[in-house]
Amino acid sequence: MSPTVAVVAHRKKVLGAGLDALRVLIAEQGAGDLLWYEVAKSKKTRKKVREALDQGAELVFVWGGDGMVQRCADAMAGSGVPMAILPAGTANLFATNLGVPADLEEAVRIGFRGRRERLDLGLLNGEHFAVMAGAGFEAEMIADVDGQAKKRLGRLGYVRAAVRHVGGPRVPMKVKIDGTSWFEGRASCLLLGNVGTITGGIEAFDDARPDDGWLEVGVSTAKGPVQWARVLGRMASGRSDGSPFVRVTRARKVSARFASPLTYELDGGDRGATTRLKAKAVPGALTVCLPPAGET
Repeated sequence: MSPTVAVVAHRKKVLGAGLDALRVLIAEQGAGDLLWYEVAKSKKTRKKVREALDQGAELVFVWGGDGMVQRCADAMAGSGVPMAILPAGTANLFATNLGVPADLEEAVRIGFRGRRERLDLGLLNGEHFAVMAGAGFEAEMIADVDGQAKKRLGRLGYVRAAVRHVGGPRVPMKVKIDGTSWFEGRASCLLLGNVGTITGGIEAFDDARPDDGWLEVGVSTAKGPVQWARVLGRMASGRSDGSPFVRVTRARKVSARFASPLTYELDGGDRGATTRLKAKAVPGALTVCLPPAGET
């Protein structure tokens, strides 16, 4: 019996020959009922996903970037319904980490014919994320890049924003790992990772896997352009945990308190400022369509 398929699409994002071509490709795969939802902003996605699940969707195609994937993952967590990613965003970090190409026909094929794997998500302040979350320098950088800059400049937009924020202050913070004090001092950035490669293609967490039941945790004490240049250079050329300005570990649960409010983000979407973060790994929360074994 042909599956009921849902498409949840950010109509402003572009991939291949577009959404009309996607309809044809899905029909050619012999899908059953097709549920079709388009949104102009990713923040309106959750309601559409929940409607699709209520209507009996057995496979959900997500058309957009990491923001769309994050909102859909948050709504689909624990449902058991497979998500197929159609990477139409700027960075497509989750798709890239999983080996899903920015090729419309191939991404559709993976949705129908690829293997299904249950992958972990992180949960931060009540909201799931698939790639990364953090507060401080990295989150301020992301908040500084608006939609037009991302569309026009791509990764260069993040580089320019990073240059503007390297002189930012270090904030006193306390970080607990699985209930035990781990870091107390001044830091410029707290980062949580579910996968290894993050914003700008930086390999921040060398040992990260989205199916190991852990969150990677990093704190940077770098201050100013020179120290940040050393941190980013170490990430580009070797293991990030070798930097004197970086401390890295892994955890099931993480809690953090900041002396002053810090902007925080999930998967490239800023969420405002807070003085507290509470996060945990959610093992096997999301079923994802991946390339067949041997093709990644």
